[in-house]
Parts: sequence; structure tokens; C-alpha cells
Amino acid sequence: METLVKYVQDEFVSKKELPAFDAGDTITVYYEIREGEKVRTQFFKGVVIQIKGTGLSKTFTIRKMSGTVGVERIFPINLPAIQKIEVNKRGKVRRSRIYYFRELTGKKARIKDRQH
Repeated sequence: METLVKYVQDEFVSKKELPAFDAGDTITVYYEIREGEKVRTQFFKGVVIQIKGTGLSKTFTIRKMSGTVGVERIFPINLPAIQKIEVNKRGKVRRSRIYYFRELTGKKARIKDRQH
């Protein structure tokens, strides 16, 4: 059964060339929104909280602050509506899933930059 799913993903699902990013990185995702006949591009800029799954079923969660309210959004990596992803900052974190980031406020919610 797993080989059948893998075959269908390899044959019929188109892969996108996206930049490499990790948990703690600040990225901007540009994606299409359809409202009736109109199509517009919207962006979501925030910190990557986690990357989950493997292959074409991979998803990533982004968190941003909208005023005083935290907003999280989960994007599938091969979502057709995604136009592009920009990596704004590389963050240095010690975990691959930074759920503790949700409770942090103020200066504690800063992530150090990673030098390459």
C-alpha cells in the first residue's frame, strides 16, 4: 500500500523548487487567494515553529504576531497556491519543534541569528 502511495506521489504530484529552511527561521510565504473570479497574492511572514512529515506530504507551521494575538498557519509544502517562499532570517534554535516559543513574550521571544 505504501509503495502505491509513493508511486502516485512521484508520478502525479508536481514538486516545487523551494529554498531550504528550518525551525527558527523567519520566512515569508506568498500564496494565491481566490475570491470568486478574482485572484490575489497574499503573504504570511513569521517564524517556522515546526516542519512535519516527509516527502510530498510534508507540512510546516508558521507563527506570527498580529498585534497582541499570535496567529499560526499550517502550509503543505506542495500546496499549488504557494507562489514563492523567501527566507528572511536564519534563526539559531536547539530544537526542531519550538512549541515553547508560543508562551514567550517580549525580549524572551527573540531568536538569535545563525551565521553561515
